[in-house]
Amino acid sequence: MSFRGREYSRYSLFEEIEKQALKPLPEKRYEIKRQSRATAHKNSHIYFSKDKHYYSVPYEHIGKRVKVIYSESVIEIYHKNELLTFHARERQKYGYTTTKEHMPSHHRFVSEWISEKFIDWASQIGVHCHTMIVEILDKKQHPEQCYKSCLGILHLAKKVGKQRLDNACKRALDYNSYNYNYDR
Repeated sequence: MSFRGREYSRYSLFEEIEKQALKPLPEKRYEIKRQSRATAHKNSHIYFSKDKHYYSVPYEHIGKRVKVIYSESVIEIYHKNELLTFHARERQKYGYTTTKEHMPSHHRFVSEWISEKFIDWASQIGVHCHTMIVEILDKKQHPEQCYKSCLGILHLAKKVGKQRLDNACKRALDYNSYNYNYDR
């Protein structure tokens, strides 16, 4: 339909002038970014509570508060406005996304949490507890990811006693259940 008193329409103007100026739409949709805060734990990971997932950060930033900027597909981690790292966003609950170079063991960094400490501690509780801790540590590519589970299990000795914990570890081993989850 033409403008009044004119020989052209909006569509003909679009075809003639504007169409060749258009660029194709981006292949990837725009994603809204949000932000939150986290602390880099001793295992060189932050806990991202939205997905209940852990993401690695360079070990030099252990103990520091970081800013997490995230979208539907990416997690970016900043400290003092400096980009430390970014990861593809994962939604596996209690899973770990780890960059090998971020781990302290990769740089021969000696932390107060070392695998041998947990193994020795477990040996003092009992044979089954020792086996359980070794299995947990062997299960992950980077042992630092398991330290919280090991601590949780070993601290149960204070609540329930060494013998009961060792028996619980034996039962868990019989079921091939190598984690800290339990019903309260």
